[in-house]
Amino acid sequence: MKHARSIVFTALHLLALVAACLTGVARADEYGNVDQLLRAGKLPEALNRADAYLAAKPNDPQMRFLKGVIQRDAGRQSEAIATFTKLTEDYPELPEPYNNLAVLYAGQNQYDKARAALEMAIRTNPSYATAHENLGDVYTQLASQAYRKALQLDNSNAGVQPKLALIRELVNPSVKIQRPAAAAPASTAARPDTAPSAAPVKPAASDDPAREAEAAVRAWAKAWASKDVSAYLGAYGKEFTPAAKQSRSAWEKERRQRIVGKSSISVRLENLTVTLNGNKAVVKFRQNYRADTLTISSRKTLDLLKTGNRWLIVRESTEN
Repeated sequence: MKHARSIVFTALHLLALVAACLTGVARADEYGNVDQLLRAGKLPEALNRADAYLAAKPNDPQMRFLKGVIQRDAGRQSEAIATFTKLTEDYPELPEPYNNLAVLYAGQNQYDKARAALEMAIRTNPSYATAHENLGDVYTQLASQAYRKALQLDNSNAGVQPKLALIRELVNPSVKIQRPAAAAPASTAARPDTAPSAAPVKPAASDDPAREAEAAVRAWAKAWASKDVSAYLGAYGKEFTPAAKQSRSAWEKERRQRIVGKSSISVRLENLTVTLNGNKAVVKFRQNYRADTLTISSRKTLDLLKTGNRWLIVRESTEN
């Protein structure tokens, strides 16, 4: 597990799953409208639109799923938990609500509940890779808690400390965090009490903005590697302007074609640093990209802007 926010929050993954349920263009457009408001950070408008739709179609699973995502992004965790819980009751065959429920529980350090939800997601879909990885992250946190408890009970136990150190290395990779000189330096120590997120892409909030920004970048890379195009594009803010005077819609279409056209993608980040300046962050790293037979290693810089409780990419640049 990378660290607290590395567990994937599969915000819009259900869209592909239930696309076959769509019965008309108007309904598909309404999902897209709510999705656009959500990705633009216009959460009250998105929630109002979702509620208006659900007033006429209260059992629609896709809009209910989107509503849960909106509630989660708005910081209404208990309401999001209730929404996803009811979805698992009404549609127990869908794995995604279980996964997102697990993310919410993990964000509250309720790892046993998170584990149970992920096990249900895997039971409904044994090939659901995201849930398997998230379950591994949750088990890592549970192991960390158990080892720390063992040390509290017997701090002379020499065999526990190396195991805890290994867990911390898994929980918190080598990341250098930089801040303005006036700010207190960030600790690079592991945070075993924090919760393991997603996915796709929507990291849990914390009191450490540098780690939030880092988690957003790692979730972006993970969405890219897993070819979760909705989550990947959702990592970019409305302020993002593509290079070469390309329109945003043309850029998104091109990125979608390039991503889904690959049989496999690997995106590995190294030597990541975060520099904070208020609600802005500059994240620099070496990106090792591999897709099919193409391999590229380059230096990359992402400028992020905090919108609501999310860090979104507003500029990116690459150099060899």
